[in-house]
Amino acid sequence: MAGGAPEPKTASAVAGEFAVEAFLEMLVAERGVAKNTLDAYRRDLADAGGWLRGRGRALALADSDDLRGYLGALERAGLAPRTAARRLSALRQFYRFLYADGHRDDDPTTVLDAPRRGRPLPKILSEAEVDALLDAARGIDGPEGLRLVCLLEVLYATGLRVSELVGLPFAAVARDPRVLLVRGKGGKERMVPLTDAAMAAISDYKAVRGVFILGKSSPFLYPSRSAEGHLTRRRFGQLLDDLAVEAGIDRGRVSPHVLRHAFATHLLDHGADLRSVQQMLGHADISTTQIYTHVLTERLRALVESHHPLAQR
Repeated sequence: MAGGAPEPKTASAVAGEFAVEAFLEMLVAERGVAKNTLDAYRRDLADAGGWLRGRGRALALADSDDLRGYLGALERAGLAPRTAARRLSALRQFYRFLYADGHRDDDPTTVLDAPRRGRPLPKILSEAEVDALLDAARGIDGPEGLRLVCLLEVLYATGLRVSELVGLPFAAVARDPRVLLVRGKGGKERMVPLTDAAMAAISDYKAVRGVFILGKSSPFLYPSRSAEGHLTRRRFGQLLDDLAVEAGIDRGRVSPHVLRHAFATHLLDHGADLRSVQQMLGHADISTTQIYTHVLTERLRALVESHHPLAQR
């Protein structure tokens, strides 16, 4: 009907649009979702609804096979698994809403599998590159250099999250610590042992820590002029950028989180067991820690391909 009036909508299409609008209104009224989030839900449901209409089906009436067909079409079109998973999440919530409100007597998404999402391997530095960063930090004179060496040694010895590192209380090292008591996500505490190098760096830094204190005292190990009262994550990131340049390493490869990854990977390289690394990193689920075993596998594969004589044929 090119150039003419649009085709009239079917009753099922109108009902489907009404159901979507009712769902979106619920998200605003009961969950207070932001406009951008609401727009994302609308787009995702509109995409699914458009595909289904092209096959004579209505979004509100679709069954599990219809939705499998839609997800399969997304995969064949090369849509990123993460995006496909987000669209399935929108559909799950939509049909859950319809079921809960009595508009359907089933939820067709309960039997659907989420698209497989490839998990990127964490970026790490080699042990030689970590040594180069430490050497560059040791080349900085005065209190700034001692603080930076302390930050690096503690981070590489413990694998702390950057927020845990910069916010460490001075009480954690007030005496001569061999372990740190760290308060992590959700307020959970964990004990993390320190290396001799980290303990020595802490001792050297404590002798000059007063330079960074503005008032009479500070509760933080790394006090600063920031609103938080301690060295900020951003400032530490800037210091690492400068240090990477000094060490001859691409600064895009260096960050506090990369050093956390290096800590875990190098421990496993040297025979640490996965459960111990999980506890030190503060991971709630060991599956999160298992990603580092994939790093080791990938490095071993690359090593074999590069140096094994049969791999050259």
